Amino acid sequence: MSEEKQPVDESKKALVSAENEVGAPVSPEASEISEEELDDGSMTLIAHLTELRSRIIKCLAAVVIGSCIAYFFIDDIMHYLTLPVGKLYYMQPSEAFFTYLKVAIAAGFLIALPVVFYQIWRFFLPALTARERMVLGILVPTSVILFFCGIAFSFFLVLPAAVEFFMGFGNDELQSLFSVNKYFDFVIWFVLPFGVTFELPLILTILGKMGIVTSAFLKKHMRLVVFLSFVLAAIITPTPDVFTQTMIAVPMMLLYIVGYLIVRYILRR
Repeated sequence: MSEEKQPVDESKKALVSAENEVGAPVSPEASEISEEELDDGSMTLIAHLTELRSRIIKCLAAVVIGSCIAYFFIDDIMHYLTLPVGKLYYMQPSEAFFTYLKVAIAAGFLIALPVVFYQIWRFFLPALTARERMVLGILVPTSVILFFCGIAFSFFLVLPAAVEFFMGFGNDELQSLFSVNKYFDFVIWFVLPFGVTFELPLILTILGKMGIVTSAFLKKHMRLVVFLSFVLAAIITPTPDVFTQTMIAVPMMLLYIVGYLIVRYILRR
């Protein structure tokens, strides 16, 4: 029975390759084995490029759908975004409209982020072993959760304090007048670095599991990490003030310590 099945499988694979090369629509018989090829890693170069195009289209479609959903709730989103600062102003007739679009796209990207990470994971699936697939299946959701935790931490705790700090420089002669476009540029570039920073414990855990770093190595370079945290914070923050840099550097150092504790007491490296 298996001897009869192999020629059929080979003919199906040849059919997929031929259809991909000429750009013809994939037949039901060919699409039947696309998932099988994806799992056993036997895809051709043309099939890989076709798969990449498919994944990119799905990612873009997810962002577009997420942006449409976000634009539907744009008034609620704008309400929460303006809570730290209160009233905003726009200086040009089209500024408010394009700012709404910018906020909707940014929120749509965040909504679509799980789908984007899933599509990336599915694209690299053929090159992974069963064990690597299981590990990556855990790491991908964890990285998404940590990213959203960083954004939530920044938006609900750090951003209000930062805005209050900056507004504290005002007086009777000098009053704040925030442009809606400039304010949301500040919010986006202020919040996103925290999402990336919160991935640090996961990165250190992966490196510790692979044996690249140990707890002794992490402890030895603790002082260097403190210095580099402020340097990196100065690079990624949208403003040159020390307050904002400190608000990013301190969580970065704390997350480094969390990664160190995981490597030492859980991984025992």
